[in-house]
Amino acid sequence: MIDKIRTDSQYKQVMAMIETYLVKATDGGGFGSLSKKENGELHKLSLLAEKYEDEVLQIMPLPVTIENIITVKMQEMGITQVKLAGMLNVNTAKLSQILNGKRRPDVPFLKAVHDKLNVDGNLLLAKA
Repeated sequence: MIDKIRTDSQYKQVMAMIETYLVKATDGGGFGSLSKKENGELHKLSLLAEKYEDEVLQIMPLPVTIENIITVKMQEMGITQVKLAGMLNVNTAKLSQILNGKRRPDVPFLKAVHDKLNVDGNLLLAKA
């Protein structure tokens, strides 16, 4: 087991190993399906990756805003604003204004985001 991530290549290896454990946990019914040894390794790998990210990559977390939540969901789904506007049944101008912080989302918009993108409604209401 690696004790410190020194290169981007090692970081990618560690992330691939973490992904393997996460897939196994997802397919097996949760983290309880991992053995004690696997849980320990996942924990160590996660700490190594976090330390490398903090010290070397200096990844800054995005602030949790409705705009960022929607943007991340669009990236995950591989869709454009035009496609998302159609899914949410809003015009592209309204969606663009909301994503650029020039317009506050209304309740029907938040409900559509909740329904179509599976975003927790409580989170949306807290950030609105």
